[in-house]
Amino acid sequence: MARYVDGFIVAIPTKNVEAYRKLSRKSGKIWMEHGALEYVECIADDVKPGKLTSFPQSVKLKADETVAFSWITYKSRKHRDAVNKKVFADPRLDAMMDLKNLPFDGKRMIFGGFKSIVEF
Repeated sequence: MARYVDGFIVAIPTKNVEAYRKLSRKSGKIWMEHGALEYVECIADDVKPGKLTSFPQSVKLKADETVAFSWITYKSRKHRDAVNKKVFADPRLDAMMDLKNLPFDGKRMIFGGFKSIVEF
């Protein structure tokens, strides 16, 4: 079954990792309640700066930050669009998404939607 994936990369100040984890837990519950198949948040463990490209370079990582790599899976793009419509209408998300209170710099977040081409 081909799925659709929203992917994210973000720089998080290391002092804010626990706040990011709390935000992610709440966000994940909302996405799953509205029909997402999977919601995953990961913190860099073996991520080195590259010579040309890398996760750290992609978000202009600073010395006191770490990288988060995240994804949400759906049945299809149509399913993603329907789930996200419900999620973004959910008032619980409003309180968490005040740009002034995010535990990361939202301007350096990279995100996009992807259709899968190989799955096992």
